[in-house]
Amino acid sequence: MGHLKHRDLNVGRERLRDQVSNALRAALISGELRPGVVYSAPTLAEDFGISATPVREAMLDLVREGLVEPVRNKGFRVTEVSERDLDQYAEVRALIEIPMVGRVTRSARREELESLRPVAEEIVRAARDHDLIGYLEADRQFHLSLLALCGNDRLVETVGDLRKRSRLYGLTALDARGELIPSAEEHLELLELMLAGDAKMAEKCMAKHLGHVRSLWAGGGSASSAETRGAARRTGKRSA
Repeated sequence: MGHLKHRDLNVGRERLRDQVSNALRAALISGELRPGVVYSAPTLAEDFGISATPVREAMLDLVREGLVEPVRNKGFRVTEVSERDLDQYAEVRALIEIPMVGRVTRSARREELESLRPVAEEIVRAARDHDLIGYLEADRQFHLSLLALCGNDRLVETVGDLRKRSRLYGLTALDARGELIPSAEEHLELLELMLAGDAKMAEKCMAKHLGHVRSLWAGGGSASSAETRGAARRTGKRSA
C-alpha cells in the first residue's frame, strides 16, 4: 500500500471518514487495491496511521457504492469489474461529457473556465511527479467541475458515480512508460479550445481523451477504445 502510507489526512479540512473514502476510491481506481483481494480495516488503518474505525466506516461507504463487499470476520473484498461493465461506463460518459463540453464552451464565462486552469495544471504536475493518487483526485475535480458549469447536478452525480465504479488498471504501467503526461496535458489542450470558443474542436478533444481513459480501464494502457469511439460517433463526433 505504498501510496496510502504517504497519504496526508487533514482532519480540520473535512471529515476523516470522507478523506479515507476518497483515498480508498483513488487506490481502487488506480489498481493499488486489487479486485478479488480481501483487505482488513486494521491493516489499512496502519497504512493511514489512524484508528480502524474511520477506515471501517469508509469501507462501508464503498460497499454501498458497489466497489467492495464485506467478508465475514476478514474484511472487505474488492469487487471485480467486467470488460462489459467498463464498455458501458465509457459509453455513458461519452454520451454525457462530449456534448456537454460543447455546451459549456458556448455558455460559460471566461472566468469560470479560467478557474479550471490550476486544476488542469495540477493534473500535469502530478503526472510528472508520478503521484498517481494526486493525479486521480485532480482529474476527478477537473472533470466534475467542468460538468458543473452546465448547471445540471444530476449529470455531475452520474459521471461521479461512473468514475467511482471504474478501475484504471493501466495507470501504473503508463506512468512507468512515461505515457501518462500526454494524457494529462489533454486537459490543458481542452481548456484552451474552450477558452477560444471552439466548441466543435473541444468536443473532439474530449472524445479523444475519453478514448484514452477507456484504454486505461482495460489494463496496461493497450486495449481498444472501440466502445468510446462508437459512443462518440453516435453523438456526431469522432475521437482522434
